[in-house]
Amino acid sequence: MRIAFFSDIHANLPALDAFFKDVESEHIDAIYCLGDLVGYNVWPNEVVNEIRKRNIPTIMGNHDEALLLPAVQESTPSNRGLTRSLVSTKNRDYLINLPRHLALNFMTKHEPFNLLMVHGSVKAINDYMVEDYPEADVLQMMQSQHADVLLCGHTHKPFHRVLKSKNVYKHVVNIGSVGKPKDGDTRLCYAILELNQNSTPTNPKAIKVIFKRAEYDVEKAAKAIESSAFNIAYAEALRIAK
Repeated sequence: MRIAFFSDIHANLPALDAFFKDVESEHIDAIYCLGDLVGYNVWPNEVVNEIRKRNIPTIMGNHDEALLLPAVQESTPSNRGLTRSLVSTKNRDYLINLPRHLALNFMTKHEPFNLLMVHGSVKAINDYMVEDYPEADVLQMMQSQHADVLLCGHTHKPFHRVLKSKNVYKHVVNIGSVGKPKDGDTRLCYAILELNQNSTPTNPKAIKVIFKRAEYDVEKAAKAIESSAFNIAYAEALRIAK
């Protein structure tokens, strides 16, 4: 089975369009979104509409969660204030009611094999699950949720980490970012997981992780920011992927 996971679109419609075009060629069996549909750019409604019309299961990101806060009067427009002013009532209602976690439960060779999707970590929606996150803390979080694979976003930096706990192996997969990469590669990033009947907790190679990169029109996304009230620093961040 091949499952695609993507995250952190951040209202970048050119990147999302390129993602959908790329993933169509991958013969995917299922697709999930790990949140942060909005923020930093001018197309929050278009991004939400594209995901909703495809009925893609999606969890809440911290920028989506920010829409729960009451609107405030700002002397200088902020990213969150501008986003709130752009998002339609219908789409805000969708975003603030998204689930925080999603789980997929498989049975292979009569053993459970469980995938857990979060935005930041099990601990918090805005927790940074970096590659060197303390091992004991990661294992504790995963064991508390009976998760064999933890899929996350938020840092915008992809990695696959394998941890051993007694006689079983735990996998942490940060899937990177479609709309705002921060690893020095301006191409959009998402992850494909391949599972089969050898996907068991005692197999260190239980999953195959493929990080897919694809080009998109970075300049179109950057110039849209520059033509708006958003901070122009967000445009330069797209151009250098930082």
